[in-house]
Amino acid sequence: MIKYKFKSKQKDDFWNTLRSRVNGYFNDNQIEKNANQHMVIKSIVLFAIYLTPYFVLLFAGFTNLYLLMALWVIMGLGKAFIGTAVMHDSIHGAYSKNKSYNAIMSFSAALVGVDRLIWKIQHNVIHHTYTNIEDTDEDILPRFFFRFSEHQPKRWFHRFQHLYAPIFYCVPLLEWITTKDFVKAFEYRQMGLIKKGAEFRKEFAGILGRKLMYYAVFLILPIYLINIPVGQTILMILVSHAVTGIMLALIFQTAHVVPNASFIKAESNDLDTCWASHQVLTTSNYGMKNKILTWFVGGLNFQIEHHLFPDVCHVHYPAIAKIVEQTASEYQLPYYSFPSFRSAVAGHFGMLRDLGR
Repeated sequence: MIKYKFKSKQKDDFWNTLRSRVNGYFNDNQIEKNANQHMVIKSIVLFAIYLTPYFVLLFAGFTNLYLLMALWVIMGLGKAFIGTAVMHDSIHGAYSKNKSYNAIMSFSAALVGVDRLIWKIQHNVIHHTYTNIEDTDEDILPRFFFRFSEHQPKRWFHRFQHLYAPIFYCVPLLEWITTKDFVKAFEYRQMGLIKKGAEFRKEFAGILGRKLMYYAVFLILPIYLINIPVGQTILMILVSHAVTGIMLALIFQTAHVVPNASFIKAESNDLDTCWASHQVLTTSNYGMKNKILTWFVGGLNFQIEHHLFPDVCHVHYPAIAKIVEQTASEYQLPYYSFPSFRSAVAGHFGMLRDLGR
């Protein structure tokens, strides 16, 4: 079990002031913190981007390989954007104040190929609490092939990590839809994050059932119904997942594995900062003025706001960002932001290059 403890939130003047101001914004403007009509329309559009190519692939009878590949690539992009917008918000409980509706929308995780419970534990519980803490934050855990901070051991091949990173970033989703959910289920059971006994067996059966459904819908049916050689269909499916994987990797890595964000090597279980200050120090925004980027990535370019207020739907992040930046300045905290997604990606790969030298 993770034992790190932040300083009490009650003693965090920055957090208390910021929370009061953000709550005041919603109350004064009589706005709900959850999804509005724009978010509902966005959800419909994103599902259409993902599922329309799927049904065309299965039932239109096309055999042109270039057209088929284009449709699979569009599916890969649609899957990534469903993950960052619909799935992400609903698992955080930000889509609706109705828990049942959030639960329904969180089933979009099954369409992406990941299990919502495992995602919730790794992302909501661990990453959002222990952001960029070495050996704890699994969202940025580098494993053997990468060196993401100066605290991590350097190996000779890390000098090339900025070159091979794009290839490796294509892989995580493939791992997640095959083995990761099962491995993590047992790991989290040992950590006490999933109860043992009957509850674990129930959860594991649910993971298995949703995985089988995903394989049936997005592997078996395409192989059976698309009239081209099986090997070509499988290759296109792999490319589609690679597109989703690298998109998700770049969207998340550029928020935390960048030069301005702090990596923490905790010397004891008692951390020196309060939780809110820690989130600001370890997180970076990018492309805040780019409305198209914000729309597609589910507001995750406003990563600071998301980490501080994960229960707020992302459509509200641009508005509350002004409050967060002003309050951070008043309390002499940094507010990291790249002017564009492109500059954030450049910062990420530049950091990989420098850490590999």
